[in-house]
Amino acid sequence: MKDGYLDTTVSAIAAEADVVVQTLYLSFGSKVAVLRAAHDVAVVGDDAPIPLLERPWIAELRAERDGRRALRLVIDNGLQIIERVTPIMGVIQSAAADADVAELLRDVKAQRLASQQQFARDLAAKKGFNASLSPEAAADVIYALLSHELYRLIVVERQWSTADMADFIDETAAANLFPKPSAIRRKRADSSGRIAVRADDE
Repeated sequence: MKDGYLDTTVSAIAAEADVVVQTLYLSFGSKVAVLRAAHDVAVVGDDAPIPLLERPWIAELRAERDGRRALRLVIDNGLQIIERVTPIMGVIQSAAADADVAELLRDVKAQRLASQQQFARDLAAKKGFNASLSPEAAADVIYALLSHELYRLIVVERQWSTADMADFIDETAAANLFPKPSAIRRKRADSSGRIAVRADDE
């Protein structure tokens, strides 16, 4: 959709895909469904009917006993997903004035949050996880750091490498999820389970 979602017709999509319009409608049903399918394929990286949470790297994440290594699996694979999805997210966000696309945007954000919440629950079961941090708060940390918004700001706008961004996220997330016992500043959770930081009493 190089001309933008709103200016791209179903006929143009069909022509680009080298199929007739009727085939496109039979396969997807609507233009927004084509956009949704493109997003979903970009998330997993192929068109195999295997959900994200059933992908091999998820099994590797769950089998990994070391919390820091498990966190890095989430970060590295999460950034690969963001690299694939960011162009499509740009289309979705720019066309969100359309009611159907706005609904799609809400859906994909909810889908991403649900995945991050599952990752946080998996990480919370690892040795060394911050006992004062709820899995829900941990999911919020991951959701914020592994986001299209931060990727566009740091990689696209400020031209960091993806590897540098991965290292930054790793260090920042680990300080909250898997803090070192000897850290100068320690983290605790307030009554809501969210992050609060205070200096050591020493």
